[in-house]
Amino acid sequence: MFLGHIGLALAAKRVARRPSLGTLCLAAQLPDGLWPLFLLLGWEEVRIVPGITPVTPLMFMSYPYSHSLLACIVLGVLVGGIYYAKKQYLRGALWLAALVVSHWVLDWISHRADMPLWPGSPRHGLGLWNSLALTLIVEFALFAAGVWIYVQYTRPRDRWGKWLLASFVGVLVLVYLASVFGPPPPSVKVLAWSGLLGWLFLAWAYWIDRHRKRVDLDRKRSERHRARNKRRAERLLQGPSQGPPRDASRSSAQGMQHGTPRPDPAHR
Repeated sequence: MFLGHIGLALAAKRVARRPSLGTLCLAAQLPDGLWPLFLLLGWEEVRIVPGITPVTPLMFMSYPYSHSLLACIVLGVLVGGIYYAKKQYLRGALWLAALVVSHWVLDWISHRADMPLWPGSPRHGLGLWNSLALTLIVEFALFAAGVWIYVQYTRPRDRWGKWLLASFVGVLVLVYLASVFGPPPPSVKVLAWSGLLGWLFLAWAYWIDRHRKRVDLDRKRSERHRARNKRRAERLLQGPSQGPPRDASRSSAQGMQHGTPRPDPAHR
């Protein structure tokens, strides 16, 4: 999964106010950022087998240090701990740690049974990639939801804030479609080096956030809701508007209908 990870990072801007979009994307994509490096170092292994799934030709033989559940938990603790030590913002640190672990969860949903719990453990996976149509629906739904939430909770500071985000979304979609429908990589080394280029998207995300500001939409909605409740309570305390008694109004109306007022019995 690729767009889904970025979608979660974008959506996290609603609940983690202070971390930059670049930091959120770093947390969500950290296992995939380390994986190409570990391939080049020979610590992990992948094979290119066209047709192994309708979505990707990659057969993940071994990646316990970047993609096991234990590794993701350790990485999450490290990312969250470093962020908290620098910013003293616990909420943001916890959400960053959760984003790192969410990488394993989304990959467990999409991969074949190749996701380890810890180095050397049995491997698991629900196999979403066995259905191209379902994979596209899930990926684009997560990504679209994340983009929508990010746009709702941030506003551009200038024109750069608008166009940097739009181009970021467009390029990510094109890269994803090329990876799914394009030819397989010619070699594992080319795959690894091209994977390292993914770090450029993190720099792009930091650039986007410098030109956008967060809007506390939840607080604004809460304030509007409290204002409506206050006005409603004031109307209830004031009571209904005072007017003439219903019987008197009815009598007056009947008198006007007959052309003359009804005589007062006291003058008879």
